[in-house]
Amino acid sequence: MKQKSLPPCPVAVALQVIGNKWKILIIRDLLTGTKRFGFLKKSVGCSQKVLTENLRALEQDGIVVRQVYAEVPPRVEYSLSALGKTMRPVLRSMAAWGEKYRQSFSVISV
Repeated sequence: MKQKSLPPCPVAVALQVIGNKWKILIIRDLLTGTKRFGFLKKSVGCSQKVLTENLRALEQDGIVVRQVYAEVPPRVEYSLSALGKTMRPVLRSMAAWGEKYRQSFSVISV
């Protein structure tokens, strides 16, 4: 991981690293274990280009580990680094908040 300039605010740092929906969804999927590109593309629901860009950014930031296997055809797998795994409580909190928010808009039928 190369040295980079980070904002002084810790929230801004977090947003810089994971600040778009694609990165969050990639991390969500990798929290359950190693995944291949095709699975992530289908699960996350973005284009190949967008997925590639976000995986590369997460890899550069030390969140994702890319493993290439010397096979024909080549096999590439993605997993969370030790640092990436520390995102688990953050995503749990986001999921809990999202569920409460969704429930606040539920209409109770009579």
